[in-house]
Amino acid sequence: MISVKKIEEIAKQVTDAIPPSVKNLANDFEEKTKTVLQRKLAQLDVVTREEFDVQTQVLIKTREKLATMDAKIAELEALISNKES
Repeated sequence: MISVKKIEEIAKQVTDAIPPSVKNLANDFEEKTKTVLQRKLAQLDVVTREEFDVQTQVLIKTREKLATMDAKIAELEALISNKES
């Protein structure tokens, strides 16, 4: 996802390329462009890097627990099989 900082950098580059006599118009354009881009990006179904990293850690822990439970189930199934024999 494009960060707010990156959007501001792009908008600033556009503004810097405009002659000084048109700066007021450029400033309005920059603000409106930022607003529109932020609104449109907010509508996208994306997550922040921080949210992604948190969910990655949750997934890792869940997989570890699942592996532990699988091993325990296999152990219990082996005990049951031995008792039935």
